[in-house]
Amino acid sequence: MKLKLQINNVIKEAFSKAGIAHEPMSVTDATKAEFGDFQFNGAMALSKELGKNPREIAALILENLDLTGVLAKAEIAGPGFINLWLNPFWLAAQCETARQDARLGIEKREDPVKVVVDYSGPNMAKQMHVGHLRSSIIGDTLANLLLFLGDEVIRQNHIGDWGTQFGMLIAYLEEIHEEGTVSLKDLEQFYKDAKGRFDADEAFADKAREYVVKIQSGDSHCLALWQKFIDISLGHCEEVYEKLGVSLTREDVRAESFYNDDLSRVVSDLDAKGLLTQSDGAQCVFLEGEEVPVIVQKGDGGYLYATTDLAALRYRAQTLGAQRIAYVVDARQAEHFRHVFRIAKEAGFVGEEVKLEHIAFGTMMGKDGKPFKTREGGTVKLIDLLDEAVVKAKETINDKETYTPEQLDALAKIIGIGAVKYADLSINRESNYIFNWDKMLSFEGNTSLYMQYAYARIQSIFRKYDGKIEGNIVIGDALEHRLSTMLLRFEDVLNRAAVEAAPNQITTYLYELATLFMRFYEQNPILKEGVEEKTKMSRLALADLTAKTIMQGLDILGIEVVDKL
Repeated sequence: MKLKLQINNVIKEAFSKAGIAHEPMSVTDATKAEFGDFQFNGAMALSKELGKNPREIAALILENLDLTGVLAKAEIAGPGFINLWLNPFWLAAQCETARQDARLGIEKREDPVKVVVDYSGPNMAKQMHVGHLRSSIIGDTLANLLLFLGDEVIRQNHIGDWGTQFGMLIAYLEEIHEEGTVSLKDLEQFYKDAKGRFDADEAFADKAREYVVKIQSGDSHCLALWQKFIDISLGHCEEVYEKLGVSLTREDVRAESFYNDDLSRVVSDLDAKGLLTQSDGAQCVFLEGEEVPVIVQKGDGGYLYATTDLAALRYRAQTLGAQRIAYVVDARQAEHFRHVFRIAKEAGFVGEEVKLEHIAFGTMMGKDGKPFKTREGGTVKLIDLLDEAVVKAKETINDKETYTPEQLDALAKIIGIGAVKYADLSINRESNYIFNWDKMLSFEGNTSLYMQYAYARIQSIFRKYDGKIEGNIVIGDALEHRLSTMLLRFEDVLNRAAVEAAPNQITTYLYELATLFMRFYEQNPILKEGVEEKTKMSRLALADLTAKTIMQGLDILGIEVVDKL
């Protein structure tokens, strides 16, 4: 249900009947309940165009406004605002239709687009750390959202699997004669030891660079060792994704190495377009208005991140046919993506019609306001953070004795992982945020646990009722009117969140919905003795649609619900 579109169409029809040859602006949410459900403020803007007083224009619109369907009431306020009230009978019918539909009345887009969402992007040969958390969570939510709305979504995990680090690892492996199986935890320490050698010994560093060339030239021995490191690292990533509830698989991996064969062509094609300038032996692109050039090939022939990203953009636009390409990468990479996007368009690698986006996000901070670290000042491993979330979640569960150990573990995982994800998604993604266990595992405020509690509370109502809902929704008072209107706003919220790549708009909506339902539940008894049967059925139906909406919203965020809490 595109609620605002329904109302806008009524306004548009009134414009036509009134002979106003202009496209009306969209209605907005009313700022206060006494101002109705929505407001139309377009009369002010038309005043100069039509040479009339705004109130006079508003009166003309009102005279031609249909108040027999979507709308039941309209009033002029102030200098020419029009306050609008939805028809409670129409509202009730639309809510009932949504309740009976598996997609809650939300139709898939009529004009779906093919979207590539690039997210997570861990480094190979190292364990994932908290720095990968936000990209993985935000990117997965955006992919889920676009998929739900009907777009064709291609998830891409642009892992770092190429470069000096792999020459360094192989050189060190050869040096210490350990060619047996390496586990990931060994590899973490192995990487630190190899890096220590690389930094301390110039001869070793030179050898590591030579091994990079050997990998790139297809040396079978070096490639076999390189593949071993990649397989071990991807295995670890898959463990993290499973625990985090992120829908990335090996099939979604398009690593740096995937584009190797195209890098020389990227450089030659840029040259053919007249975009390259040689500077200090390097091939550079100088963009108008930018002080620093973009280097695409070093003097020694090596390529850079910009070269690989240009190859990836061309592949995604031309081979995959993407119409929207979204990179979920932290805000510190803003300049890099601004440059790469400009070059890709100017070189014709990506058509002008393709939307390129850097979905930037801020840093996760500790309570001290500094980037999140271990007590010793080290990088927090992501798998350790998620394990801790499950342990802390288990501590919040009351009546542990009512669960089997398996049920308790499953419930703790749902609560703990949900808390971590929701805490991240509930803030403006471009903001830094303070990681706080107490806040994210609270039953109060805009938290995952509050949402899960609201859903579980509704399920407890149905367990107590233990019957079928028979009858129609009837809007009986102002609170039920507000709850119904809020429920029908869901699709508009999802569409806006998709356009702006803003998951926090979904969490804000869910929190407002759950809070409103709690008020409804307290003030409008459902199963209390003496409640009229017709009223009971209507309120059960509203509770049912609320639960379904919360569950669908959390599902898009990658968070599970529980029936009992």
